[in-house]
Amino acid sequence: MTIPHPAPYPEPFFTPDPKSAAHSRIADFARWTARHRGAEGIQDPTDYRALYQWSVTDLEGFWAAVWEYFEIDATSPYEEVLPEETMPGARWFPGATLNYAHHALRNLQPDAPAITALDETGAGYEITGRELRARVASVAASLRDLGVGQGDRVVGYLPNTPHAIIAFLATASLGAVWSVCGQDYAPKAAADRFAQLEPTV
Repeated sequence: MTIPHPAPYPEPFFTPDPKSAAHSRIADFARWTARHRGAEGIQDPTDYRALYQWSVTDLEGFWAAVWEYFEIDATSPYEEVLPEETMPGARWFPGATLNYAHHALRNLQPDAPAITALDETGAGYEITGRELRARVASVAASLRDLGVGQGDRVVGYLPNTPHAIIAFLATASLGAVWSVCGQDYAPKAAADRFAQLEPTV
């Protein structure tokens, strides 16, 4: 069971300027909640403390609203938000199945940067939403041709670059599990780590 923080609350160490706060995603969520959920959520979308209080006293209502606000596109719906308030061992949204890569890629603007990459020298480049989707689809098709399916493991011996992000999203799009090992590991050490996973690719 969640125990609300006792009042009085400590003074915040940072307060955003009101204009920025009014255009934030959390403020938009609060406004949406006031419109769509009424008394079940919060009345005043500018009352952050009321939003916080709702989030810790009505876990089911608050997180159901988050799910709805973000338009989670589940392959199968959840049965309930939180069957039991137990920690550890809480199970959120049992029954729901969804794909991370689908959600990560679905709202990208085609011509806007999706990834900005910089190397050690400070030189860099951008990958647009359209390019990222195309590259992920291409790698996913190759993995599918290699027999990768749901629950399989795919591993990469890659630096921390867009290539690793693309391979991860392609793997996740197939329902497979991704693991990466940076090139600061010697090849044999990386191979030994990956062998434990019994990767398909």
